[in-house]
Amino acid sequence: MRKWVLSGILASEETYLSHLEALLLPMKPLKAAATTSQPVLTSQQIETIFFKVPELYEIHKEFYDGLFPRVQQWSHQQRVGDLFQKLVSQLPSPKFLLSLIHLTGAALLYKPVDRVTRSTLVLHDLLKHTPVSHPDHPLLQDALRISQNFLSSINEEITPRRQSMTVKKGEHRQLLKDSFMVELVEGARKLRHVFLFTDLFLCAKLKKQIGGKSQQYDCKWYIPLTDLSFQMVDESEAVPNIPLVPDEELDAMKIKISQIKNDIQREKRANKGSKVIERLKKKLSEQESLLLLMSPNMAFRVHNRNGKSYTFLISSDYERAEWRENIREQQKKCDFSLTSVELQMLTNSCVKLQTVHNIPLTINKEDDESPGLYGFLNVIVHSATGFKQSSNLYCTLEVDSFGYFVNKAKTRVYRDTTEPNWNEEFEIELEGSQTLRILCYEKCYNKTKLTKEDGESTDRIMGKGQIQLDPQALQDKDWQRTVISMNGVEVKLSVKFTSREFSLKRMPSRKQTGVFGVKIAIVTKRERSKVPYIVRQCVEEIERRGMEEVGIYRVSGVATDIQALKAAFDVNNKDVSVMMSEMDVNAIAGTLKLYFRELPEPLFTDELYPNFAEGIALSDPVAKESCMLNLLLSLPEPNLVTFLFLLDHLKRVAERESVNKMSLHNLATVFGPTLLRPSEKDSKIPANPTQPITMTDSWSLEVMSQVQVLLYFLQLETIPTPDSKRQSILFSTEV
Repeated sequence: MRKWVLSGILASEETYLSHLEALLLPMKPLKAAATTSQPVLTSQQIETIFFKVPELYEIHKEFYDGLFPRVQQWSHQQRVGDLFQKLVSQLPSPKFLLSLIHLTGAALLYKPVDRVTRSTLVLHDLLKHTPVSHPDHPLLQDALRISQNFLSSINEEITPRRQSMTVKKGEHRQLLKDSFMVELVEGARKLRHVFLFTDLFLCAKLKKQIGGKSQQYDCKWYIPLTDLSFQMVDESEAVPNIPLVPDEELDAMKIKISQIKNDIQREKRANKGSKVIERLKKKLSEQESLLLLMSPNMAFRVHNRNGKSYTFLISSDYERAEWRENIREQQKKCDFSLTSVELQMLTNSCVKLQTVHNIPLTINKEDDESPGLYGFLNVIVHSATGFKQSSNLYCTLEVDSFGYFVNKAKTRVYRDTTEPNWNEEFEIELEGSQTLRILCYEKCYNKTKLTKEDGESTDRIMGKGQIQLDPQALQDKDWQRTVISMNGVEVKLSVKFTSREFSLKRMPSRKQTGVFGVKIAIVTKRERSKVPYIVRQCVEEIERRGMEEVGIYRVSGVATDIQALKAAFDVNNKDVSVMMSEMDVNAIAGTLKLYFRELPEPLFTDELYPNFAEGIALSDPVAKESCMLNLLLSLPEPNLVTFLFLLDHLKRVAERESVNKMSLHNLATVFGPTLLRPSEKDSKIPANPTQPITMTDSWSLEVMSQVQVLLYFLQLETIPTPDSKRQSILFSTEV
């Protein structure tokens, strides 16, 4: 085995020496010409280009001449360690080798570094087959140590520069941006790591690590930036269908993630062995990776002018815009050349160059890192300045949750202006969020004029920016004004945070004359109705003009409109229906949600809430149905009739899912906690006042359970009423 390993290095040394000879061949005539009146290169240039090449040749020639006869006269006791020791101790400095590569850009001059890598591998192999008792063993170990130190110092030299190799004209090919992304390949979602270099866009896959080997990338494809386009080259090319993952599957993953996090915390408190925690962390990593793979569904397409198109799936328009901007900016100033050898070297260097080392999972966060905010963030989008010309403008807000960003709110379109004054307030629910992003768009009403990107008509992004949600700064519960600058545009915002334990308190109203915060039985008795007037009015208005509104009940309404409607209903204003007809339908949906959220006791009652939570956890479907229906029919009459009225309405909303994008599951997510969350005395809120912001994952589990209860009733075909007493209640309503 030792002889075979050494025969291999002899053959490659022979090739290397012939390369060095090829370099030395023109050196003598060039040196001679440098002293004449018409030099091809100056003496200084020759000195730079051929710096230390003769010395390198001598070192390797001596090594080859020493090794060749020993391999020829091979015996088990033959020693070669001294030759390797001498070779690696004569290596030039890493700084010299790197300056050589960067100065000339010649692929040949990368060889010295390559040789050390090769020698290191050979030394590993030799040591593997050299008994510890063999006199060569300590010598080979010493040579290996020297060459490994050399390689790590090369890496230290490269890393600060964040560059891998040269492009033509001696410019550096640098890594500008990299990130994990989901690629759509023949209908399947694949996790990729994409790298944007100064002259190309490279899509790689992380190879599976086998037996402790270091990370390696496999290049799937690349596009030179000079050939990259966001427009489809061939209009006839079909836009691939995006396979959507049902919300209930995504939620099941979130439930699992919350449960595993809970288990990890429990194990840490119990000081159990680290093996258990490691196993749980592995499970958590698998679940979070799966969620990140399955959740994005916004297409980001790149096309190669000379060939294929590729589709990525992204969860945030902000990120999609960022990638496009970075690529377009670079396209203005790049040219391109890449050989297959360079491509391989570039792909190998990605491991060293990557800036994003981990998929954005909570598993990769340190224990002392902020887990993010849980609760409600009120955001007022005041106004914006800095637009060059008058246009129709609106903003959207995104926050992160479970490692990716989702769109949470959208202002109205402010028409024909350079200084929009939206002054709209939104309430956004935060689930472990750390960042708030804002995007400003120009609304395009004439779709034919718009250039198609990604094969779909889009409104144009005018600017984007973000702020970090700092738990310390937001702790004091007061409004905080801030200005976000983006591409010359400035947007004024105010933000206020309410942590979960404060935001989820059901606050009984002090006065019993209104409807908000007043028990449902008191309101229906006063109104002589089976279902409160506010519920009927809101549902009627939404069914009249909101059934096709995208994100109805999910998208926040303007807080000031909701408060105005709340006040009007509380004083029984006769003009409330006129007010509603003039308001944005999302404000009406927000008013209905607020009514149920502010009930002093949930619609499903404090008394029965624990039973519903236990019933939904039953695994036998027959027992579950019997339990859930009996519990439902045990609700007080106003609660039951109001719930059945709302249930029918929500089912009708979900029938238009293809237009409004609100599935039964989406609606259950919005309304579950609102209808079921118990009032303060029965809630399982952690009573630790020192942690008002970062709530535990048991919260998430409780919320998920509330969602599941409502979803169960939404998915039942019909709700039978077992006794005639109930029958008469249901069918004698005025509703």
